[in-house]
Amino acid sequence: MLTVEENDLLTQTGADTPMGQYFRRFWQPVALVEELPEPDGAPMRITVMGEELVAFRDTEGKLGLLDARCPHRGANLFFGRNEECGLRCVYHGWKFDVEGKAMDLPNIPPGARHHETIRAKSYPTREWGEVVWAYMGPPADVLPELPRLEFCVVDAPNRYVTKQLVDCNWAQVMEGDLDTAHFSFLHMPAPSVASNENPDAPADARRLRWIRNDPIPKFTVLPHDVGFIVGGVRAGDEGENYWRITQYTLPAHGTGPSTFPGETYFGFTLVPITDESCWMYCYGWNPERTIGGEERAKLEQGHGIIANTGADYVPLSNRGNDYLIDRENQRNATYTGVKGLAEQDLMIQESQGKRVDRSLETLTATDAAVVRFRRTVMDGARDLAGAGTEPAAPWQPEAYCVRPGSCIAGNNAGFDEVLLQRFGDPLGRAG
Repeated sequence: MLTVEENDLLTQTGADTPMGQYFRRFWQPVALVEELPEPDGAPMRITVMGEELVAFRDTEGKLGLLDARCPHRGANLFFGRNEECGLRCVYHGWKFDVEGKAMDLPNIPPGARHHETIRAKSYPTREWGEVVWAYMGPPADVLPELPRLEFCVVDAPNRYVTKQLVDCNWAQVMEGDLDTAHFSFLHMPAPSVASNENPDAPADARRLRWIRNDPIPKFTVLPHDVGFIVGGVRAGDEGENYWRITQYTLPAHGTGPSTFPGETYFGFTLVPITDESCWMYCYGWNPERTIGGEERAKLEQGHGIIANTGADYVPLSNRGNDYLIDRENQRNATYTGVKGLAEQDLMIQESQGKRVDRSLETLTATDAAVVRFRRTVMDGARDLAGAGTEPAAPWQPEAYCVRPGSCIAGNNAGFDEVLLQRFGDPLGRAG
């Protein structure tokens, strides 16, 4: 468990907090490209780590991300007029370009120094993998490159990208992803249903049987340059072990552990909105083939870690409607009575509270990856706040190109052998 002070360190990401400063050394997703589709279109409200911002695409298609408050008298620039390569505040007409530079100050006499010095606070942005990324760290002449997450690197037809609102602190979502032990219950059919399974069922059913029958997976965690890789092993059929392998990369990128070769990989990036909510940018990618119409339609309706959402990217099953829980289904068919793997995760993570008090928890051996995650990210925040040690990970963009996945191996094979068997690389790097 953590102390109250340690829990605050982990979960608070405002600009004046150690974790907030640490996060700001990394590129953060702030919108989907599809949300800002056209030049001179409507500005977009964005809140990241407690900062209220406004995004717009100017006449030339360039993206701007500004402090929502006009530096004159604090009017909200969301209501501004997007015109002729700038965003004009409609209170007194002050106009700013995508870098925050004042273009026009109609109520200030020509020649006044205000025309040279007035700026709206702005952040650099990039478009990468159908996501708008922003760098919110200290101003610098040279910025780190964007992380080369594999979903960004593959061709656009080979990926599917969306986002979903999560009504709790970001760290609860990350810890849920690193905890493969919960699959033995949260995502399982009820025992009465599972007992009817045919022992000669297809591979998917065999995977479920192995997960259900072994609720105490053994964990191995190996560090790499920008995070770590986790192997959770369960007993399979005679002479076999079933491995589920997850990648964690700093500060808030995670992956699904279930993919076999040829299947579509899944991952996500978390960005705090406040300390009590976050956006989960979800992506599926396949390095070997395009994601066709049928599969894409399935993803659009919610599949795996991707929830079924409305036009506002809010999951249709949510805290406000008790996740559409079906108690009859829970009694007779599933443990949860909630439809959808993503929705089941959301239910349980949000049920912990908006920001869970980790001083009250009781950890076990199956929480090994959760403990490693906390130690990794908290040490980075402490080093930056205490000794001024800048994180190295943002400057190693190629190291982010890693894969998760599942593997069936002999029961004598160690994690090192399994990684080489599954990925041809000792740390799951995609190359």
